[in-house]
Amino acid sequence: MVRRSALLLKSAAAGISSRLAEILVCPLTKQPLRMCEKTNSLISDSIGVSYPIVDGIPRLVPADGIILHSDQDVDSPQINSR
Repeated sequence: MVRRSALLLKSAAAGISSRLAEILVCPLTKQPLRMCEKTNSLISDSIGVSYPIVDGIPRLVPADGIILHSDQDVDSPQINSR
C-alpha cells in the first residue's frame, strides 16, 4: 500500500497525463486548453490565461488564472497584481 502511494505521488509530481489535458477546457470560455510543459500549466489561447498545475492537479479556478500579456511569450506567464 505504501509503495503504491509513493508511486502515485511520484507520478502526480510529473504533471498531468496528456489524455487528461485533451479533455480539460477553459472554465471561462469552454475552449480547449494547451499544455505547456515548460511552465507546467494549461494555457487558454482564446483569452490568454495560464492555469497552473500544482502537485499534478490543474487549478482551473478563474481566480488562479494568470493573465498573459500580449507582448510576451505564451510559455512564460507574468503575474498581474490584483
